[in-house]
Amino acid sequence: MPDLPLSATGKTAEEVARACAQKAGRVIMAAFIYGTGGERGVKGRGNFVTETDLSAEAVTLDILREEYPDHDVLSEETASDVRGDGWMWVVDPLDGTHNFSQGIPHFAFNIALCYEREPLLGLTFPPATGEEYFAQAGRGLTVRGKPARVSNAQRVKDSMVAIGLGYDDLKAQRILELATDLWPMEGLRDMGSAALGLAYAASGRFDVFIHHSLYPWDVAAGIVQVREGGGAVIDRDGEPVGIDSAGAIAGAPEAVADMLSLVRDRAWRE
Repeated sequence: MPDLPLSATGKTAEEVARACAQKAGRVIMAAFIYGTGGERGVKGRGNFVTETDLSAEAVTLDILREEYPDHDVLSEETASDVRGDGWMWVVDPLDGTHNFSQGIPHFAFNIALCYEREPLLGLTFPPATGEEYFAQAGRGLTVRGKPARVSNAQRVKDSMVAIGLGYDDLKAQRILELATDLWPMEGLRDMGSAALGLAYAASGRFDVFIHHSLYPWDVAAGIVQVREGGGAVIDRDGEPVGIDSAGAIAGAPEAVADMLSLVRDRAWRE
């Protein structure tokens, strides 16, 4: 595992990630509080982009270009064919845009630093609450600066389960059918933010989180957060999740294993 490089101005990767989160968070909250988020652009059914997404991304890219000019950056709103063979930042400037655009205060800034597409640092910052979920490989997970970890849940039926529907109608339908098949359980949630779903699973707020339609900017930070929180994060075949995985089951290891066994009994594959 390589050491995380210092920036051009001598900052640590953690300091740079935090600076990005704080500056983007101020942009997001100013728009949210004063209702100046701008018109919504539609990328697909239920999938929106606002002027705030673009503004938060712009301030983040400015910081990363200054601090790490040689690093690749893969960001949702300006995603391109970034190879990411070496150091690469993966950014979602505003995860949960639909919530944001509806005035629902459940959204987050998400950033990860990867080496050869392996996440080594992940920070998720929901500015409406001021919390910070941060993990660095080998250093554990913190929430608001305090150590955190996954829950002790062992069975899905005794778990608070969260799902993510995404924007693929067929995949979303299959997740809903799976949830119906597995009911009853302790609780079921869809919060509208994959980044927060993974952060909550990493820190024990959710026992299990399952999503069937993910992108690198959704999952990169969450991978290292769940692992450093002592959890499991696997794909629908039981293999370790990477940033290019389309789906993930994450949370308490025993509950994740139980979910995988239940999923395998049902035809959720495409």
